Amino acid sequence: MPKLIRITTVPLFLKLLLKGQMKFMKSAGWEVLMVSAEGKEWDQVKKQEGCPYEVVPFTRQITPFQDLRCLWQLYKLFKRENPDIVHSHTPKAGLLAMVAGRLAAVPIRVHTLAGLPYQVAEGSRRKLMVWMEKFTYRAATEVWANAGSLRDQIVSEGLVEREKVKVVGHGSSNGVDLEAFNRYNLKENNLVAATMRIVPGENEFVMLVVGRLVKDKGIEDLIEAFLASKIVNKSKLVLLGSFEQDLNPLSRQTINRINDHPRIVQLEWTDHVACYMAIADLLIHPSHREGFPNVLLEAGAMCCPIICSDIPGNREIVTHKKTGLVYPVNDHRALTEAIEFAYVKRVEMLSYAENLNREVSEKYDRKLFQQQLLQEYYRVWDKELSRNV
Repeated sequence: MPKLIRITTVPLFLKLLLKGQMKFMKSAGWEVLMVSAEGKEWDQVKKQEGCPYEVVPFTRQITPFQDLRCLWQLYKLFKRENPDIVHSHTPKAGLLAMVAGRLAAVPIRVHTLAGLPYQVAEGSRRKLMVWMEKFTYRAATEVWANAGSLRDQIVSEGLVEREKVKVVGHGSSNGVDLEAFNRYNLKENNLVAATMRIVPGENEFVMLVVGRLVKDKGIEDLIEAFLASKIVNKSKLVLLGSFEQDLNPLSRQTINRINDHPRIVQLEWTDHVACYMAIADLLIHPSHREGFPNVLLEAGAMCCPIICSDIPGNREIVTHKKTGLVYPVNDHRALTEAIEFAYVKRVEMLSYAENLNREVSEKYDRKLFQQQLLQEYYRVWDKELSRNV
């Protein structure tokens, strides 16, 4: 039985973005161990996946002494468990897991790339983050980018050799659950609860944003665009996500606008995202950087019209005026125009959403993705076995 260790910085990533993968691999006959920092999500993750786990105290910031402690802990874990494959996600866990895996002589070391944080960093911090990415790829035996645009970027910037990088299936880190993100499968009590939290007025145009409320997710652009639009008094903007002021914080002015404006509703994270997409007339994704955004796949599965920024990850999913509206990134005036267009041209927006729904159903079904992922595990495992014959 081959042994696989899956590693992320925080357990929330296992709970949401990799949901069901570990359980699927276990059902396929693999021995799976999950590794992440401590977090309130662990009980649910263990129940959800049915696999054992180990806690390693990763941080999401640059903490040299703590990072060295985690590196040593991972090394000891790998020597004890003797896995066939170590597979990491997120920058910090990736760097430490790939280096520890190499030191411990783990034969197959895979890192999934889902975004490039250095794109929004500057100066010495940017240089350090670029070095960290390059060192991660060097220590890995393969890098699995979750988008073709990410693969092309890290190769063109000289961070890794092209033959070391692969995209699983059509992209993404886990596809989309077409049963959970289906309007006809939603529970009425969850829909009612979501509606009560939003409290939409009669004929009010509901716009939804899903994700962390930080600067590089385009939240400041969005607030500017919304407040400048001609439909501000006929609509409601719902921000489904938490403020993260310790990393990439929003300005105090933006936070005050969010908290004080009567037509902006900020809600903490919920597991019932599909219910909010069912209620919304429009999903807006104004991010400044993305790998392969799951929220666009989920909105596509829900047949919810989309406006998104013109960045590589978004463009791989949404085509302008075919499957949604795409506007120039960081341009709040263009976003205002797109919002007003979506309000007036609702029939056209629904036709775009239907086109995207067909594409998502054909290419990004989670069941299909997990089969493709399993095939990749067998590929690298068989390759390693043949090398040792």
